[in-house]
Amino acid sequence: MRGPLLVALATSLLLPASASAGFYDPPAKLPGRTHGDLIRSKAIKAGAPSVLSGRGRDRLLLYRSAGVAGRTVAVSGTVSVPKGRAPKGGWPVVTWAHGTTGLADRCAPSRARAGTEFGRAIRYADPVIKQWLKAGWAVVRTDYEGLGTPGVHPYLIGTSEGRSTLDAVRAARELERLHLGRRVIIAGHSQGGHAALWAASLAPSYTPELRVRGTVAFAPASHIAEQGELIPQLTTTAFSALTSDILRGIDVAEPSLGVANYLTPRAAALFPQTSKVCLDGLAAADSFGGVPANELFRTDVDRTPVLQALARQDPEDLAIPTPVRIEQGEADTTVLPPFTDQLVAAYQGRGIDVSITKYPGVSHGDVVSAASGDALAFMKERLG
Repeated sequence: MRGPLLVALATSLLLPASASAGFYDPPAKLPGRTHGDLIRSKAIKAGAPSVLSGRGRDRLLLYRSAGVAGRTVAVSGTVSVPKGRAPKGGWPVVTWAHGTTGLADRCAPSRARAGTEFGRAIRYADPVIKQWLKAGWAVVRTDYEGLGTPGVHPYLIGTSEGRSTLDAVRAARELERLHLGRRVIIAGHSQGGHAALWAASLAPSYTPELRVRGTVAFAPASHIAEQGELIPQLTTTAFSALTSDILRGIDVAEPSLGVANYLTPRAAALFPQTSKVCLDGLAAADSFGGVPANELFRTDVDRTPVLQALARQDPEDLAIPTPVRIEQGEADTTVLPPFTDQLVAAYQGRGIDVSITKYPGVSHGDVVSAASGDALAFMKERLG
């Protein structure tokens, strides 16, 4: 979840769905044999929002991954490498999972147009990513399944996010001239923090050749079911757009639930917008931004099946064999600090090597920059 930062963005400034469609439209029969195989890549032109290192060292990726339904899907992303010659064994890799933008193809970070408000806002992590490039690490960034490519993005569905995050590394490593190594740090913010934790759990069996050295989760989404239980008590519209995306994610992952049947007529009529516009559009007054949270769900149906589906996506119960560092702003009103405390306590109780640092007065959107120094120190210690 990205929260208020992206809510203010203008959907009209996003890259039109037809732009660069040729790259994002995969062939009917995907080349390659397994998840993480590269389908195609191309250099990113100067001035695009994904360009960080310059000198032709940024590339757009299209690669195979295992989708939420178990079938092979095409996923897009980018890779950036530092200047200079790669060390022996190749560049260490940071795979970055981004925060919430929305579920429509035009919401994919790699498709954002340079110079627009969205293009600038999606680069909120760029100063930190540049630190990582300067430290001598390549940075891979997935768009996630269904963002930029065919299909609806399975928002906050852990296996889908985690696989996309790991397969991006596999795909980038196929570009031999970039010289990416096997040592990997997984990092992400908000929705991406959720994705990073799932990727760390999946890595030993899903991408065993990668040497994951640790995970940094900035304000990771967790305890979504518990927060869902509170929705009928909220009269504010502040979380309605985000809730609609969460429900669409569950609908994509578990269509047999018939999520729309749990919604009020007003919310059900707006529900198709979740796959067509970005978070800012959903937050508008003529969309979910005009529907108080307590008017989203019907009162005459039992919401238990939906809440149980949300609970299945909670990172709290994951087994993570490598060190985890969690960064949390104490003024965060999107990912609430008490839920992050519960997440950490659960990990500690199961013997996971986890540490947390809290930042007084720091909001959800600002935690990435506020925690950048501590995160960098952790990553340097893990990557050597």
